[in-house]
Amino acid sequence: MLLKRSEINRVISEALSFLEQRQIVFPSFAQWNLADWKNAGPEYQEIIDNMLGWDISDFGYGDYSKVGVLIFTFRNGNFHNKDKYPKPYAEKLLLVEANQELPFHFHWSKMEDIINRGGGNLIMQVYNADDADGFADTDVHVAIDGRAVTLPAGGKITLRPGESITLLPRQYHRWMAEPGTGRVVLFEVSTINDDTIDNRFYDAKDRIPVIEEDEAPKYLIFDDYKRINNL
Repeated sequence: MLLKRSEINRVISEALSFLEQRQIVFPSFAQWNLADWKNAGPEYQEIIDNMLGWDISDFGYGDYSKVGVLIFTFRNGNFHNKDKYPKPYAEKLLLVEANQELPFHFHWSKMEDIINRGGGNLIMQVYNADDADGFADTDVHVAIDGRAVTLPAGGKITLRPGESITLLPRQYHRWMAEPGTGRVVLFEVSTINDDTIDNRFYDAKDRIPVIEEDEAPKYLIFDDYKRINNL
């Protein structure tokens, strides 16, 4: 399934309005148009090399409102060029729509804190990965705001605004906005991240969307950077 550029434009525009009303302000490049990107000089290369900026996925399901996520990466290091970019951490904002789900996945390398910064409640379900990268029937050990918590395989926890969870590599997790509580504004603080190689999804399809260019891009997502001159 293709994700339409018109939907990407709409989702990002609505997110900017929603978040700025809540005094979450973005760096200037968050609102660059295609001409701005084409005119950007080499001093902005870190944005491109480290996949900063917007990211969106419907995970190949073709229904973003039900299965999807919108992300803005503020800062990140680089797996492939640590000499040039020695930063060992990353920071992201993730916006989860009401009743929207992020499907089961784990990270091969990344350790992350998922922080509910406001809005609705986030329901998260967790498993350890087994040796075949399936679901292990073992207890899952996490930290909730510095408190050690043990959950059974497939256990769920609700993160209310202000609460956070620490996830280790190879811990499967999926989440959804709790019905009736509205959009959830998440922040992620983690070790460096490369979404092209560090995700293992249980049964989702495409992490990086294939875009149907049904209208001109109003904003770019990080996967657009490699083809700016062709847009």
